[in-house]
Parts: sequence; structure tokens; C-alpha cells
Amino acid sequence: MINYSKAKKLLKINKINLRTEILNVSETLNRVNSENIYSKVNYPVENNTAFDGYAINSNDTHLLNKKKPKLFKVLKRIAAGQNPKISKVKKFETVEVMTGALILKPFDTIIPVERINFHPNKNKKNFIYINKKIKKHNHIRFKGSDFKINDLIISKGEIINQSHILALKSLGIKKVKVVQKPKILFFSTGNEISEKRRLKKWQIPNSNKQYIKSLSKNFLFDFIDGGTLRDDHEKRFEKILKKKINSNINIIITSGAVSAGKFDFVPSVIKKFKLNGFFKGVAMRPGRPILFAKFKNSETCFFGIPGNSISSAACFRFFVYPYMENILNIKSEKPFKAILKKSFKKNKNFTRFLKANIISTRNGNLQVEILKGQESFKIKPLVKSNVWAVLKSGKSSYRRGELIDCFGLNFPNQNILK
Repeated sequence: MINYSKAKKLLKINKINLRTEILNVSETLNRVNSENIYSKVNYPVENNTAFDGYAINSNDTHLLNKKKPKLFKVLKRIAAGQNPKISKVKKFETVEVMTGALILKPFDTIIPVERINFHPNKNKKNFIYINKKIKKHNHIRFKGSDFKINDLIISKGEIINQSHILALKSLGIKKVKVVQKPKILFFSTGNEISEKRRLKKWQIPNSNKQYIKSLSKNFLFDFIDGGTLRDDHEKRFEKILKKKINSNINIIITSGAVSAGKFDFVPSVIKKFKLNGFFKGVAMRPGRPILFAKFKNSETCFFGIPGNSISSAACFRFFVYPYMENILNIKSEKPFKAILKKSFKKNKNFTRFLKANIISTRNGNLQVEILKGQESFKIKPLVKSNVWAVLKSGKSSYRRGELIDCFGLNFPNQNILK
């Protein structure tokens, strides 16, 4: 049995390689960008107005005051999406502009429509009346003030979100190169697992499969259901592995049959293959019997996770996800810190993944409460949790007020932390 820190190092070393693919921007949500993307244009592409109003040349107002007002002739109206070009503009002339309309020389400032006095009246807007000096560049969005040519939009290894898609579309980028989604082939194990609606007392619903399948919406992978391996399916499992190792499957996961019981055949089958980075058993709770191996000369790896629901959830969150993070070339996830609400004791040599609830205190601090019911079969505390609290090995007592590492329950911290 190894410690969690060593297990993570083995995961990092035994990396499989994923291909890249080019997708339309509209298809890239929650995909991992595979190269730096730079803007090919300025944004805004030209100066444009931030308000409905009237565009003037500010130089025409330098000598104006209440005693020396001036009427500016209204030439035309320009809306967003219209060609703003005017063949010739004379002194003391103006154009009505709608928000987003392009502003070309000699116009260099905007007077909002709410501040305009019309002549001869509001029904006949032939002129606008100005009796003061107007500053240059009022209410104008300048060319390239948001993005300039060659500005970085998205870095390599970032998970593309809705804001990225907005930026890419606004800047005219149509296609993006992303890392291929890992394909996970998942097997449930055990005679007790059932998909039926009405279960016998000795049967168990296939909840682990549904849980991990649901995570594919957040965790950047394609889920493939391999079905259920029964207690006498040892040879069948071996045959399946031989076929899948050199296929397009990247990660194979079994839930259950990984411990030391009579029907826990997974470890013995895996050991029949040529492997890299094999480990079986990690000093942690829940999930101690976890198994990992990379198949030699293959781009396929294997995770054997325990069958207890909470063990299964913890192993996926703290083993499978970090592994995917590595092969997708995402920056390593960082924990956020919270203040421990109550003291907690554990085995010094074990890392603990604990169902916990985090709140914001009145003074703005994050406080984490470790919930009762940490046994690996108890699901109710997970339902009440909003984070995993992680207590590292090497220490047995954690006092109230200490800062504790926390991770999102069902989503990575990258969604909120940079």
C-alpha cells in the first residue's frame, strides 16, 4: 500500500496521449483548448458610439458658450450596421447616431440624445443647439480598446466556457483545435448489481454507473457502458481487455471486485497483462483498495475502484479526474482553503476525503464543517455536502480554526479558481 502523494506521482508519470480535433466554435463548450488562440482583428473593429445621440467634431465647439451658441445642421441618421461614410462634412454639421454606429472623422465625440436641444423644435429636428465647449471622445468605444490584433484570447490547456465562445464568435473565429475527449469504458461488477425497477432484498441498483455517467457532463469525457461483470466472469473480462487495449478506448474502469474477497477477480486479471505504473491499495479513506495500471505499449489505462458508492465517488474525483486533467494538458487543480469549524481526528498515515459543507461567515470567511456519517456506504451526507474536505497524511489531529484544503464536490476548482 502506498500513500496518496506517491499514487498521484505514478498517475502523472504514466500518461497516455490523446489526439486533437478541429471543431466549430459552437461545439467547443467544456472542451480543452489545445493551442494558444490569438485575435486576428481589433475589437471593436472601428470607433463606435456607446449611446444614442449626435456625433460632432469637438473642435467646432471650442469658442462656444451661452453668449455665443451655435446651430449644428443634422445631415443624416446612422444606425449600427449602416455605412457611416459621408462624402463631405462642413463645419457645424452633425449626424444622428444609434448605439453601435461607426464613428468616422471628422466626428470625434457624442452628445447623448437626452442632452440635446433641437431647432426649430422636437418635431422638426433640422438642427441641434449647442452653447458650450464639448470635450473630445465622449461616449465613444475605441477601435481595439477591448481586443487588439494578436491579443491572447484563450491559452492552451484552458477549458472553453460560454465566455470564451462569446469572445471567439465576436472576433470572427470559426474553428478551434481541441483535445480529444477521453473515452471511458465502465464496468459494474457483482451478482448483486441489477438494472431492474423492482429489486430483491439481496440486489443493489446500479447507482455507481449512473453517477459516473452523469459526471461526463462536467468532467470532459465520453462514457461507454460496458455492462455488468458477474462473479464468474473472470475469463470474459480478460477477453474484453485483450480487445479493448488497442482500440479507441482510453480509460477502462471497473466498480467493485477490486478488494481481497473470493469473487474480487479484477486484480488477478489485470496482473496477467504487461503493465506500467501499477499500484494496488492507497493509504486513504474512503477507497483504499483502488487499483491503477497503464497497459504497456498502449494508449489505454485502467482504474479499479471499490464498489461502495462513496468510495467510488471519491476515487473518481481524486484519481480518475486528476489523471484526465494530466492527459488533457489542463493545469493541475488547486484546492481552495476554508476554516475548519470543529476539530477532527484521523489515522496519521491516511489521507481522508471527507463529505463536508462550506459556508460563508458574516465576516466573509469560508468555513468548512465535516459532516457526520463518513462511512463509505452512507450516501445521505454526500447529498448534504457541497465540497470534499481533504486531510493529508502525516498528521492525526486537526484543530478548530485550521485552514483545510477543499475541492468542488462534482466539478473541478478550475471553474472558479485560476
